[in-house]
Amino acid sequence: MKTLISSIALSTFFFVACNNGNQTTKMDKNTSSTSTVDQGTKEDLKTAAGSISGLLTNYLQIKNALSKDNDQEAATAAKDMVNAFGSFDKAALTTEQAKVYNDIEEDALQHATHIADNSGKIDHQREHFEILSKDIYDLVKEMGAGQKLYYTNCPMYNNNKGANWLSETKEVQNPYLGQSMPTCGTVKEELN
Repeated sequence: MKTLISSIALSTFFFVACNNGNQTTKMDKNTSSTSTVDQGTKEDLKTAAGSISGLLTNYLQIKNALSKDNDQEAATAAKDMVNAFGSFDKAALTTEQAKVYNDIEEDALQHATHIADNSGKIDHQREHFEILSKDIYDLVKEMGAGQKLYYTNCPMYNNNKGANWLSETKEVQNPYLGQSMPTCGTVKEELN
């Protein structure tokens, strides 16, 4: 009987010891856990952030142009964004990242195209920028940005319905109201 109990205890010890070395813990994006993230996950986040950096650069150029009431510059940046969507490399994305990207790609591309094609109609560009901002926010939340961003809200846009946008600066530069109310808005969230 002692031999049987000893054998079971020893087998259990070896089983636990062997399995312990192979475990990695991934950080849940909805918690602030201090769990360790395996090296593959860190590399996936860096790669994904690098993949969307071109899209993000174009997005921020559109935002800055609209903040200055420059519809021509917004159209040019939007054309660059359309091209960036066309050359986007999905191969670097994880399955979950690819799902998020595929969910927003067509919609974001449509709104970037509208901004590009509507130089001279800044109000129309701003309508499409509002929806494009939601799409880019979703991408950044899933893939990271590789830089600090600020998710900002203008409560007065669209008859006080409000709208959000991403910015590379904490200083408010409102793309929806432009130079008529350049500092209208508050930072709602900081993203890294």
